[in-house]
Amino acid sequence: MSDDDKTYHMELEAFRQNAYRTVDWVVDYLANIESYPVLSQVEPNDIRRQLPAEPPAEGEGFDAMLRDMSDIVLPGITHWQSPNFFAFFPANSSPPAILGEILSAGLGVQGMLWATSPACTEVETHVMDWLVQMLGLPERYASHTDGGGVIQHTASDATLCALLAARERVTGGQANKAGGNGKLIAYTSSQAHSSIEKACMIAGIGTENLRLIDVDENYAMRPAALDAQIRADQAQGLVPFFVCTCVGTTSSLALDPVAEIAGVAESHGLWLHVDAAMAGTAAICPEFRFINEGVESADSYTFNPHKWMFTNFDCNAFFVADRAALINALSILPEYLRNQATESGAVFDYRDWHVPLGRRFRALKLWFVIRHYGVNGLQHHIREHVALAQDFKQWVIDSDEFELAVDTPLNLVCFRHRDGDGVTEAIMQTVNRDGGMYLTHTRLGDRFTLRMSIGQTGTQRRHVAKAWEQLQAAGRAAADN
Repeated sequence: MSDDDKTYHMELEAFRQNAYRTVDWVVDYLANIESYPVLSQVEPNDIRRQLPAEPPAEGEGFDAMLRDMSDIVLPGITHWQSPNFFAFFPANSSPPAILGEILSAGLGVQGMLWATSPACTEVETHVMDWLVQMLGLPERYASHTDGGGVIQHTASDATLCALLAARERVTGGQANKAGGNGKLIAYTSSQAHSSIEKACMIAGIGTENLRLIDVDENYAMRPAALDAQIRADQAQGLVPFFVCTCVGTTSSLALDPVAEIAGVAESHGLWLHVDAAMAGTAAICPEFRFINEGVESADSYTFNPHKWMFTNFDCNAFFVADRAALINALSILPEYLRNQATESGAVFDYRDWHVPLGRRFRALKLWFVIRHYGVNGLQHHIREHVALAQDFKQWVIDSDEFELAVDTPLNLVCFRHRDGDGVTEAIMQTVNRDGGMYLTHTRLGDRFTLRMSIGQTGTQRRHVAKAWEQLQAAGRAAADN
């Protein structure tokens, strides 16, 4: 073949064969994932030192790419899908989610408008309505009402969008036109995720105008403290407009009293946003829906299927009770996006529901997960994870060496060694360095606290029991030193 005839593309038949090999690689990886140290053992720049300084002038064969995945990339991976991953929060995936992602990439649609791929929009709307039913969320979040749901990248994006909608509602759309006036005040728990502070930065509210409200002994927001702070700000001529309440804080999975906070928000005319990023999945089980008491009064609600619902990152579910408020805050329609379907008002154009214009077919993987597991299958695994965490909690309670930092009802256990911060931190460093498991820490009551987060797809009782043995052994070694 002459250079003039060369297309440089991967021919479709070669793509077929390479795709088979890629799936085989992923399957082999998942089958052998327990053989790898959970926390990557490489040093800074180890990966880059193995990569050529210059990009290849001529294309390379797929054999070399797949070989480098094993030899170069894999040692630099921290294995979030390992059943021995107990750090941060679950970011679990599953085969049906992976297959949905492959199909999304294969279709390669840009679903910014209904017209640019109707299925991309309509499957998403339908799946979001399924989630309303599955979690027992208020009907006002369903698409046949004034509300609706949309898939965002992360809970951080959802919080930002809620903040922007609240900002435009309280200013009558003037903030988008003239910018902020420095008087708008937002509120959240002192234990809330840092994304709320970041959203205030991006939205022009300013971090000095974010009030962090005191928490109780369980690290949940105090409604009376919120009310008092709102009244104090109003007395200063400021304009309270937004409160974010947490159904499961990042540090300790604390559950804010949403119903009481909703009463405070309603009495002062504030937008109430509920962040249930990780814990929200638990509500698929009716016995855990106590976490959402009061959500029926919220203006917006969000949780991450990409944390604990076997749907790979990124996939955040964001619901609003009044979609017009969200759309009015984010919609802009240049001439090149005008089309008959949009003008009819009969369709959703999800580009108006979030920050970016472009969007991919993320609903496919969520659709596949729900169809593969069914509600019963998802409930089974959620209950198993919670039961494992509660067993682990009881082992801590019964231990002479460890103690609970705070009691939690779901799948996170916060605990520490009785001999203090130094021993507790040494335990974490030992187990993470050994590679058999991975967990992270926080500070509660200004004390170094370990977090045992249970929710990975393949985690079973044997993994949790082995982790407890490792923690005990590391504790004995640290205490002896």
